[in-house]
Amino acid sequence: MAGPVSGVTAQAQPGATGGPGARAVLSLLATLFFMWGFITVINNTLLPHLRSVFVLDYTRTTLIESVWFIAYFVASIPSAKLIERIGYKRSIVTGLAVMAVGALMMVPAARLASFALVLTALFVIASGITLLQVAANPYVTVIGPPETGSSRLNLVQAFNSLGTTLAPLFAGYLILGRSSGGTAQGEVVLTAAERYADAQSVILPYIIVAVVLALLAVVIARFPLPTINASGRRASAADRRGLSLWKHRNLVWGVPAIFIYLIAEIGVANLFINFVSQPDIAAISQEQASRYLAILWGGMMVGRFFGSWLTHRFPADKVLAVFAVGAFVVMAVATFASGPVAMWALISVGLFHSIMFPTIFTLGIKGLGPLTEEGSGLLIMAIAGGALVVVQGWLADRYGLQLSFLLTMVCELYILFYALWGSRPTHALPTQSPAA
Repeated sequence: MAGPVSGVTAQAQPGATGGPGARAVLSLLATLFFMWGFITVINNTLLPHLRSVFVLDYTRTTLIESVWFIAYFVASIPSAKLIERIGYKRSIVTGLAVMAVGALMMVPAARLASFALVLTALFVIASGITLLQVAANPYVTVIGPPETGSSRLNLVQAFNSLGTTLAPLFAGYLILGRSSGGTAQGEVVLTAAERYADAQSVILPYIIVAVVLALLAVVIARFPLPTINASGRRASAADRRGLSLWKHRNLVWGVPAIFIYLIAEIGVANLFINFVSQPDIAAISQEQASRYLAILWGGMMVGRFFGSWLTHRFPADKVLAVFAVGAFVVMAVATFASGPVAMWALISVGLFHSIMFPTIFTLGIKGLGPLTEEGSGLLIMAIAGGALVVVQGWLADRYGLQLSFLLTMVCELYILFYALWGSRPTHALPTQSPAA
């Protein structure tokens, strides 16, 4: 069982004691969602770059992303305990500082052209993001009325998608656009000198990222972020006695839903550039393909803004079911078609994936009452499912890149099952009263 996320069982009331209003708090949190989305999706551009620099097969290429998501599993419980010990504000600042350190570690990794140091740097960055995720996702959910929690989380996740939309353009220009492998048509074999020169192209973008993270940490350190009082946490601990998470079907099936969804999302994003640049799909360079990746993430951003409106007016489980069907259909087209049709089908899956994480998350903690903190921790740990993208890399090596998307189709079917049956709450507990 995950450790507690400090005080998320009660609804926070920003502004109740003269602090910033809910809109200001959500704006700050939206900035955090933007930054970790931006940094995460730089990986989608970094992977094909590292594939040519280190001469990797698809299995080892996707292993890079697996290391990233293993950090969620390793760092989730320590993050929850840290939040309980030092509070939200200091934890967020700490998370940003850890991310900045990881970004700066990419400089010596590039200078030494060290694959091991690259993996270590990415693990450090992901650990900082985990700390932010454990704090921010449940906090957004409980910051207002429970019935609109899914709508709020979809809204701030839309800013996460804004970051994921801009990241491929940023990294495509500064990494792929300044490298021999990134500007070549199709797969190329680089000389040792070209591979070393290409490795240096990651230095500038990661220095920029580190500076922005440090500035954001300073801003947040000076921001009066509302907290939930200690008495509310003590009451929640008392209420938890004798209760079990495993009686709540929506959580029990929701944890694997998050896990499986991440396999689908990360598999599509990480292999997108290699897929689109193939001769029988779009026959373009990796730099050009990164621009289309930005469209995929842009579709996810649009879907989340639209999803925020939909889940505010319609049952979230019904909306999730419709989006799961749509995702399955377009993935089937991407898997079995060719040319621009397959490319645009894969691009459109971003629209259908858009609401899945925030909607599954809010459905998963629905009715948990004083167990919300433990349930939130388990759902965040399930983000480690992205580590299994290495399975898709293995499938791509063995059966071909396009057929590896059959795995994604299976994932979409599980999300449909969760929307139609697994998300229905059992043994629902009353929502706690807001903290004073």
